[in-house]
Amino acid sequence: MTDIVPIRRALISVSDKTGLVAFAQALAARGVEILSTGGSARAIREAGVPVTDVSAHTGFPEILDGRVKTLVPQIHGGILGRRDLPAHLAQMQQHGIAPIDLVAVNLYPFEATVAAGAGFDDCVENIDIGGPALIRAAAKNHEFVGVLTEASHYAEVLAELEAHGGTTLALRRRLAGEAYARTAAYDAAIAAWFAGQRGEDFPPRLTVAGTLRQGLRYGENPHQQAAFYVTGARPGVATATQLQGKELSYNNLNDTDAAFECVAEFEAPTVVIVKHANPCGVASAATLAEAWDAALRCDPVSAFGGIIAVNRTLDAAAAERFAAIFTEVIVAPDATEGARAVLARKKNLRLLLTGALPDPAAPGLTFRSLAGGFLAQSRDAGRIARENLQVVTQRVPTEAELADLIFAFRVCKHVKSNAIVYARGGATVGVGAGQMSRVDSARIAAWKSEAAAKAARLPGRLAEGSVVASDAFFPFADGLEAAVAAGATAVIQPGGSMRDAEVIAAADAAGIAMVLTGMRHFRH
Repeated sequence: MTDIVPIRRALISVSDKTGLVAFAQALAARGVEILSTGGSARAIREAGVPVTDVSAHTGFPEILDGRVKTLVPQIHGGILGRRDLPAHLAQMQQHGIAPIDLVAVNLYPFEATVAAGAGFDDCVENIDIGGPALIRAAAKNHEFVGVLTEASHYAEVLAELEAHGGTTLALRRRLAGEAYARTAAYDAAIAAWFAGQRGEDFPPRLTVAGTLRQGLRYGENPHQQAAFYVTGARPGVATATQLQGKELSYNNLNDTDAAFECVAEFEAPTVVIVKHANPCGVASAATLAEAWDAALRCDPVSAFGGIIAVNRTLDAAAAERFAAIFTEVIVAPDATEGARAVLARKKNLRLLLTGALPDPAAPGLTFRSLAGGFLAQSRDAGRIARENLQVVTQRVPTEAELADLIFAFRVCKHVKSNAIVYARGGATVGVGAGQMSRVDSARIAAWKSEAAAKAARLPGRLAEGSVVASDAFFPFADGLEAAVAAGATAVIQPGGSMRDAEVIAAADAAGIAMVLTGMRHFRH
């Protein structure tokens, strides 16, 4: 194989003009002949750089409103011809096909067009045909041709020209792989859009594409490798700017996402504290500082080394409280200068600002890998309101209980199943997560509320006089009875058990209120 390949002729056709003129100037300064099309040719020419229109090079005009301009033998033969095969060289000479050594192409902005809400016809017209064909041809013949699909590639090529007088095989191979990944992602976006037009959430063939955001030191454990890929612009860790602190780990990112998705469920100023992907304290209040005090009270032990998420611009008063304990990550839509200054004193603390909150009701898919495949499902975008609740007990919940029931159930959605959440006054006072038995979750949450009360030097349990939420139905009355023993006065649960009547009867016997949601929130 050929290692160093000089660049004598380059084809440039880009939608993204970032760095285009400077790149063309640098190539021209090295005597490279530049072929180009449409707006790219115009930008290069207006900068005073010599450029040949593709139509002049091929002797064939652009036709069909620009749908056909590079799909001709003079272009693809110049890219695909092998320079080491005499038969190829003879045929190229016979047909007047000049070799092309470099192809710089990025694609029509189909993804951006769809994201902007354009109509069907506009989206179709932004499906690039010639661009992917050029990219794939150049990538296939990477032994002799370099292919650039991103403006960030320009500097790499120019550096190799400076150092070697041409491109190295190692660079051409890497760029070829990136080129095929780009066309695959482009086709995946188009296929997903067509599926959406048909109302097909799960098409016969599903392709998921992501862009590398960063490599990670390791995965969940040090012996595992990991990387962070982004797939869209939904606000969250994928859109966040890290202002300070150490590099984020796999577990940091996973926990931060869990915290931020949970805090987005609430309208009032809210603080969520997460440890190992489970909320260990959640509270809403008039200010973030007050919400923090109530959230921390729920489980101050687990909060140590946790993740904090807020749904408001972080202010200095709240930041001072956050800085009082060891915290791995703080994530917020924004932060005041005062808050930033406070947290800057904690050099290892990661501060992430996302610019916005994710919409809890937004559509989308989530994935989980299996041996030999993966599971896909729609996001749990379900939310309940007062009008969704069915009172099934003799006692009707009070207004205060109703508000806490809805709060607790929204938190419960983000706790690993079997999930039990006690809440009072817009704050969690006990969380039981991830147990094989729902009754054990109820008991663990009650035990945690008792431990939290001791830490706060309060008598009894924080769960006394609270409401309790269950992410799924109580299969037996024993889980409900454990919640009653903890001090709960009202219950919210999906219902749907074959023993619902038995559970409701137990609630009536205890004199507590119960409402059903008809919606389950398993989170495994």
